[in-house]
Amino acid sequence: MSNTVAEHLVDALEELGVSIVFGLPGVHNLSLWDALRNSQIRLIGVRHEQTAVYAADGHARTSGELGVAITTTGPGAANAITATGEAWTCGSPVLVIATDIPSTLRSPGKYRGVLHETRDQASMFETVVKGTFVAGDPSAVAATLHRAAATALSGPTGPTYLEVPTDFFDIETEEAARPVPLAVPPIADDAEVARAAELLAAAERPIVWVGRGANAARAEVEEVAYRLGAPVIETYGARGLVSPEFPGRLGYPPHIQEVGDLWDEADAVLGVGTDFDAGMTQAWMMPRPASVVSINLLASEAEDGYDPDVVLVGDAAPTLRQLGAALPEATGENGAQAEVAAVRTAARTRLESEDPDPMGLMRDLEASVPADTSIAVDMCVAGYWLAAIRTFAEPRRFAFPIGWGTLGFGFPASIGIAISQQEPTLCICGDGGFLFAAGELAVLAETQPPLTVLLLDDGGYGMLRYDQQSEGRETFGVDLATPDYVALTESFGVQAERVADLGEPLRKALRRGLDERGPRLLVLEKALTPPETTSPRWYRKKRKLEVTAP
Repeated sequence: MSNTVAEHLVDALEELGVSIVFGLPGVHNLSLWDALRNSQIRLIGVRHEQTAVYAADGHARTSGELGVAITTTGPGAANAITATGEAWTCGSPVLVIATDIPSTLRSPGKYRGVLHETRDQASMFETVVKGTFVAGDPSAVAATLHRAAATALSGPTGPTYLEVPTDFFDIETEEAARPVPLAVPPIADDAEVARAAELLAAAERPIVWVGRGANAARAEVEEVAYRLGAPVIETYGARGLVSPEFPGRLGYPPHIQEVGDLWDEADAVLGVGTDFDAGMTQAWMMPRPASVVSINLLASEAEDGYDPDVVLVGDAAPTLRQLGAALPEATGENGAQAEVAAVRTAARTRLESEDPDPMGLMRDLEASVPADTSIAVDMCVAGYWLAAIRTFAEPRRFAFPIGWGTLGFGFPASIGIAISQQEPTLCICGDGGFLFAAGELAVLAETQPPLTVLLLDDGGYGMLRYDQQSEGRETFGVDLATPDYVALTESFGVQAERVADLGEPLRKALRRGLDERGPRLLVLEKALTPPETTSPRWYRKKRKLEVTAP
């Protein structure tokens, strides 16, 4: 059956199970908009291309499904690059579809002044995607889309970019493309599994460290940790991976000194689906344990941080099952795992004493926001605290832009989560980051998602203000003129309220927002001290400075 290329492309998205896309219309992609209007796919029109990708990223992180963002040509595509970079560093399977100028007007290597023209648009994305796909044949556009989607969804997941010349969309073709099978994960070598099991079984104080690559392997992670008697550290991308009831769940990152002390005493670490990046290891100031075993889909990624003694190349769940079968049976709670409860209590007691306001916010969230609620946060002080302290009942409930550190992520990502899941969702952001995407209040008014936004207003860039103060600098350029956020939000027809303070006022407002299942903005005027997970407060940095001081 003959259809237009735009219709074939939308059919391909439907065959992939895509039910929602985010994007911005432009003169070059209106034919695609027409095809989407007549499809089963829900099109969410946003107010900026960057937020389209952030929203698609939020959907992808919490669902594991393909997130799709559509932009127009040139500046529209360029606006999406920052958000695509965040998806890349966090491994989100996002497909960015952008138009290009008509193929009949393109002259390779030349700039001819065509509307929105770029000499090589795809090259702008090459460093922040798994692959770029440029449609060169109208009859193969859907097939090209399927290849791009398969690349994004094959492990390790990540974003891809598809470019289609605008004149292709209205051409009729007979194309009938089908989804491309995902890459088959490798199976770990049995001899290497045996070697890894030997190293880990011989350790007296092993630790298991899990990243986002292990999010589908909760049972397997817990079984291996139980056999080893090892506590488990979750990276930010793996928050909620370990059940809150599991005795080995530390629940705090290694920047918290009590957890860091356990790491320092460890004689072996098993890393699963992680690369031991700079942010989590405090720029590798954490000492390398005597033995390092890594499970990863890419050997190269396993070698990015600490040099491993053994790399088991394979998908997390089956590889952990192989490893578990090679380990001795557990004899009950033993080793460092027995210390976890005491470590957690000591850390919590100290934090409550040293940082009462931020920990008060954490208590308010614990009391009013169920542990299975999806939460997206921005690169803000409260977001850092939540990443360090919050307990999540399951994985894929937390979206944090720690990969590239892009300010302005939290609000649009939470929109993507709330619209796609249609379940109560919470966003926590600061006033500076919220203003990056304040125009998306219009999307809340149009779509009415079950989203509560908690905006902590400290009058500027609180984290940067702290950076300047901690370095003995005079604060400069970090205090902002800010609007009346309640009035601004209500001008869009969205409910908003100012919260008097932490404690019961905030708890009541949060419960009301989540229970009513509509969009609502809560404004809390509060300045918080950043947690010790942020680099100015890294205890290892302070310790290093003390040692090297004259």
